[in-house]
Amino acid sequence: MLVIMKDHASQADVQHVVDLLTEAGAEAHLSRGEIKTIIGVIGDREVIYTLELEGLAGVEQVVRVLKPFKLVSRDFQPEDTVVRVGAATLGGGAFGVIAGPCSIESAEQMLAAARAVRDAGATMLRGGAYKPRTSPYAFQGMGVEGLKLLREAGDETGLPVVTEVLDVRDAATVAEYADVLQVGARNMQNFMMLDELGTMRKPILLKRGLAATIEELLSAAEYVLKGGNRDVILCERGIRTFETYTRNTLDLAAVAALKTLTHLPVIVDPSHATGRRDLIAPMARAAIAAGADGLMIEVHPDPEHARCDGPQSLTPADFGALMTDLEPRIELEGKWSGVDV
Repeated sequence: MLVIMKDHASQADVQHVVDLLTEAGAEAHLSRGEIKTIIGVIGDREVIYTLELEGLAGVEQVVRVLKPFKLVSRDFQPEDTVVRVGAATLGGGAFGVIAGPCSIESAEQMLAAARAVRDAGATMLRGGAYKPRTSPYAFQGMGVEGLKLLREAGDETGLPVVTEVLDVRDAATVAEYADVLQVGARNMQNFMMLDELGTMRKPILLKRGLAATIEELLSAAEYVLKGGNRDVILCERGIRTFETYTRNTLDLAAVAALKTLTHLPVIVDPSHATGRRDLIAPMARAAIAAGADGLMIEVHPDPEHARCDGPQSLTPADFGALMTDLEPRIELEGKWSGVDV
């Protein structure tokens, strides 16, 4: 349920509504705009609907929300959420590019990639320390040592770092080194992990599951917001279909749909979506046209010898050319580079 307060409702009126909801055992989540305050209500419907809220001072309207997701919806918060990470910004018109290698392999490799993506205009640095691999014999990542190398590369280049959390038991450790915690496609519905990340005060990058619907993605994000963490970035990275020419099928219609349904920033990962180096540029351009707030692109100093996802990784030179090509397209969509200079 949503309680929509009147324009410029007093703090006392808002607090009175919150107190009544709390007494009824409900959770009240406030979205404050310059003019209007909206209170998102979570709890036992049968109890909440018995409250006579519409007659209270300052209340304009009470809306019953049938969607399974509430806090992530534009009904609750019409204005775009803006996620700030150090000097980088995503959402609200700020366009960000997260770039770097799929997996951290060495100090030299990580630092070379970090310098290359920074020089080309990336706003955040990615790198995998823990890698979820289909085969148990494939490279699983460097673990904590990789986290340290990623942190060092981020500190030297001034880029905030993004890396994946594979297990709820590792969340606190990863948070010591990373600025943004990524939830991969395979963990999108790991609800225990989402609950834990909701209690943290680090931005969460939530990737869409391999076969997840838009509603399931938003419901997964709802877990994080319900825990109190409002800094969530959604990522469309392709879904599994009958097509085998590309690694996945990039669902750009989902990007446009998400921008109407949620206030959270939405980015696109054309690297995992296509699995093909030659398709990254056209899909990146298409993502911008679809309304994406950013991109996540794999870049490796030597893709031919990468230990993970070499065929879908750009060289530093190709990434630099792509960034030059994308700049006017980003401006054409009325957006700007999300980095403070």
